[in-house]
Amino acid sequence: MSENSWWKRGIIYQVYPRSFYDKSGDGIGDIPGITEKLDYLQWLGADALWLSPVNTSPMYDYGYDISDYCDIDPLYGTMKDFDRLIKEAGRRGIRIIMDLVINHTSHLHQWFQESRSSVDSEKRDWYIWKKGREGGPPNNWKSSFGGSAWEYDRHTDEYYLHSFLREQPDLNWRNRELREEVFKMVDFWLKKGVDGFRLDVVNWYVKDDKFRDNPSLFKFMKGNRNKYDRNRAESHDIVKELRALLDLYEDRVAVGEVFCLPPGDPALSASYLGDGTDELHMAFDFSLMYRFWGARRYYRVLKKWYNLIPGQGWPCNVTSNHDQPRGRSRYMGEEGSDARARLAAVLLLTLPGTPFIYYGEELGMKNGNLPRKDIVDPLGKRYWPVYKGRDSARTPMLWDASENAGFSKATPWLPVNSDYEKINAEVQKNDRYSILNTYKKLIEIRKKHSALHLGKWKPEIRGFHNVLAYYRKSEKETIFVVLNFSSGERKISVSNRGQWRVLFSTHRTSSEHLTDLRMTLFPYESTVIKKIGTL
Repeated sequence: MSENSWWKRGIIYQVYPRSFYDKSGDGIGDIPGITEKLDYLQWLGADALWLSPVNTSPMYDYGYDISDYCDIDPLYGTMKDFDRLIKEAGRRGIRIIMDLVINHTSHLHQWFQESRSSVDSEKRDWYIWKKGREGGPPNNWKSSFGGSAWEYDRHTDEYYLHSFLREQPDLNWRNRELREEVFKMVDFWLKKGVDGFRLDVVNWYVKDDKFRDNPSLFKFMKGNRNKYDRNRAESHDIVKELRALLDLYEDRVAVGEVFCLPPGDPALSASYLGDGTDELHMAFDFSLMYRFWGARRYYRVLKKWYNLIPGQGWPCNVTSNHDQPRGRSRYMGEEGSDARARLAAVLLLTLPGTPFIYYGEELGMKNGNLPRKDIVDPLGKRYWPVYKGRDSARTPMLWDASENAGFSKATPWLPVNSDYEKINAEVQKNDRYSILNTYKKLIEIRKKHSALHLGKWKPEIRGFHNVLAYYRKSEKETIFVVLNFSSGERKISVSNRGQWRVLFSTHRTSSEHLTDLRMTLFPYESTVIKKIGTL
């Protein structure tokens, strides 16, 4: 696995297609809209786009319930539109990563329709069916979305398993015919020119073949510690098969969502990298998302994560996505909000491993404040007001200060954020000190300096007094990064005499020269300094 692999050096940008840009004028983002905005993404410095699902779907879970793996949903466009996206992105040096949702399908998928038609159907075993127990479900497994994970089917007098909505029946990955059919589909997209896949809930593929009850969290609960319905060793065999298929093509990539309850499980995520060459190329660890703001907390998370990466493995880092509240709203608060957003950008773009940027994160987009009547997420509808769902992190991209933030000429599928006249791409492009230009500048610096995209990580100040500082070192370069997570000034005294030059700083002049690393940090300061000589 070469150090020159594009996905090691590159920046991956997640697009939630419904919310990125509406070209057709129906209020829903689409593939032609993504193509329309490729120049912006090229300007920003994105090397690849990860698209949340664009496959045909009845949209019970907004695309994560696929009814036809080998076609494009008409809401988003046509296969011709998708082919043009690949071509136009390629012309700009941008690659396309698709969402691979293969733990489950839609209940309207032809496979499931055949499977549920009869207990004797040839595809019966492509899904997970069981007889009930004592007048109820086969066991105590719970759906991640609440309630039993089993749905009774009156027609055949059996239950089928659904780890999420009842409209999302789980595939049976123990069936060899099903497995081969899925890999044929993967090969279809690889031949079309897709550069990789993000694997949805990769650690859920295989379930216990004895269907044993999950142990309870507490004696008084019929709870769910997920011992038997996920994290089975056989899932690694499937990932190895997928890796072998990807390796038949040049420089393709697979990144996995290893889904587990907060606060994340870095050891589990790292296990899906195998030895670094035989399973996933990258796996998400979400520990950083579930930590409150603080240098010491972040240091502990990062240290643990990096120590678990196999010798030939490669980390990636993410602070926002379509399932979690946006980073700015989740842990940055209102105090120093812009300053914290800039610091978070510096952290993400100077750490070892591939950075993933969620659309709008580069603007410092906040969660949308949606009233109940505008909620469409099935989780938000079910659990309001205890949990308001995921829609607040999926509101339309803020392009400019025109009506609907320039997202659409029609009423958007979700309301745009109320602060769109101040927070949008057009305004921030023209402001050299904006969060958007912070991201752009940092991406330029990261790509230019080998120490930042390939170098080793050596912590120097480990979060004490709310300061995190570390070196990034390659054979040719030494770069020092210092981050003050505090709203007050902090003094640091790092003994390293030499000639240093500021590459980027939220508070200091670019190209400022220093003779050592002793300094007084401003509140929320983040500074990136390169060693250019010795004294």
